[in-house]
Amino acid sequence: MDALKTISLTKYYGKSRGILDMNLTVEQGDFFGFIGPNGAGKSTTIRTLLGLIAPTSGSARLLGMDILCQKETILSHVGYMPSEASFYRNMRVKEVIKFSADLRHRDCRAEAKKLCERLELDVNKKIRELSLGNRKKVSIICALQHMPDLCILDEPTSGLDPLMQREFYAILEERNQEGATIFVSSHILSEIQRYCRHAAVIREGRLLALDSTERLGHTDTKRVRLGGVHTPPDLPHIKDVQMDGDSVSFLYGGNLNELLNTLSALPLTDVSITEPDLEEIFMHYYEEEN
Repeated sequence: MDALKTISLTKYYGKSRGILDMNLTVEQGDFFGFIGPNGAGKSTTIRTLLGLIAPTSGSARLLGMDILCQKETILSHVGYMPSEASFYRNMRVKEVIKFSADLRHRDCRAEAKKLCERLELDVNKKIRELSLGNRKKVSIICALQHMPDLCILDEPTSGLDPLMQREFYAILEERNQEGATIFVSSHILSEIQRYCRHAAVIREGRLLALDSTERLGHTDTKRVRLGGVHTPPDLPHIKDVQMDGDSVSFLYGGNLNELLNTLSALPLTDVSITEPDLEEIFMHYYEEEN
């Protein structure tokens, strides 16, 4: 069974585009990344899937259930973390966490306690006393304390310091190993590359690519770094040139033999040819659409 499947899912806000003809499948048990800049349609997709807004056309199923007909059942099996969560400012953290569990008619005290300890969250403080990062922690705990089968997390790490980001992803990896499906929306591409097995790239409401993160990272383009020269070689198919003192780097999409023959005539002190990182691949997909 697929954890998530959309068929031509479309959402318009009046005449404004939300998402267009989205066909997206996430297998159960996957750790999946949803990549795109602000305004690409990530949050619209998630809110539509969860029944928070109605689709204009198309259909979708979460955990085998229709998002329109079985919304309440879906929500009992899903943990959702919005990109921006709002809580009652005068409630204490422990009250918010209990309130979230009560809405699901679950006793989540043991799991909530573990999560609060791991994320170093003071449950006695009032929400209005918390920093952005600590409010994020409250949102994480509310989304995960009931041990959902599907975790949908929208820009989850903004506001968290690097140590808490690492601990947060450690928690997600543990949940994934226990069988939960993880769906993470992010524009932080290094996170997707490090933790996700599959990913989709979205732009202006449309999917541009969907594959394993490993295959998304393999293209004909290479990142070349040269030491001992001040300018790139005179070759076609070079772009994104970056110069730093007596070294230069660039993306190269041409013939490798031609590149190596040209480099052999240069007074190089160092050379490396590597796969570009996911951020560079991401820009590659966007440039192809322009």
